[in-house]
Amino acid sequence: MIEGLSKNYESVREGITLACQNCARNPHEISIVAISKTFPFSSVIDLNKMGHADFGENKVKELRDKYYNISFQYAGSINWHFVGHLQTNKVKDIVAFIHLIHSVDSFHLAEEIERCAQKIKKTINVLVQVNTSNESQKYGIEPDKAESLCKQISLLEYVKVKGLMTMAKFTEDREEIRRSFKLAKELYDSIGKGNPEFQYLSMGMTHDYDIAIEEGSNMLRIGTAIFGERKIID
Repeated sequence: MIEGLSKNYESVREGITLACQNCARNPHEISIVAISKTFPFSSVIDLNKMGHADFGENKVKELRDKYYNISFQYAGSINWHFVGHLQTNKVKDIVAFIHLIHSVDSFHLAEEIERCAQKIKKTINVLVQVNTSNESQKYGIEPDKAESLCKQISLLEYVKVKGLMTMAKFTEDREEIRRSFKLAKELYDSIGKGNPEFQYLSMGMTHDYDIAIEEGSNMLRIGTAIFGERKIID
């Protein structure tokens, strides 16, 4: 199991290096959030022991369970990312230990994060999720409203916008994927101009991270290519 995980991880690293060579980028600029949803605590610990620190979950309960169970039995340093849709009533469950929330798409949610963060006097770093694929079933603010939301959140004391996140359509049409990523990069550059807080453009997953790198991503969310195929959970 560990050998397979190590092989997969190195393969992803090699893929990132190759994608960077194709567009004259430095692979050291690219960070990976290993999406560990549905995989056991042991897989997280094994990958962390290989030197990987950043892990992401898309469900609050699973994130909490992994955080507390792993913390109880293991002293390694892990940065936890939340990448799924976050309900306001669940913010309190992760705010104490979260490293980065990728999916803030409303000021109402940002206000709740502020309220919870203020109670523990902790600054919470977030990304604004933008729906660049124009899919009604996807979360994320509309592209033309992203800058306004970033400005609103910047007025809060305990919530810091560190960049943007987007998901492209799951399709074989690579040009359609590229359009989503290109729009996100344009927004990132425009909104982040003169803003030193802007650091991360989170886009690109197992099936499209090479395109994301070519279009300017510096944070990838990769699960299947690292941990393997997931079991379907009802």
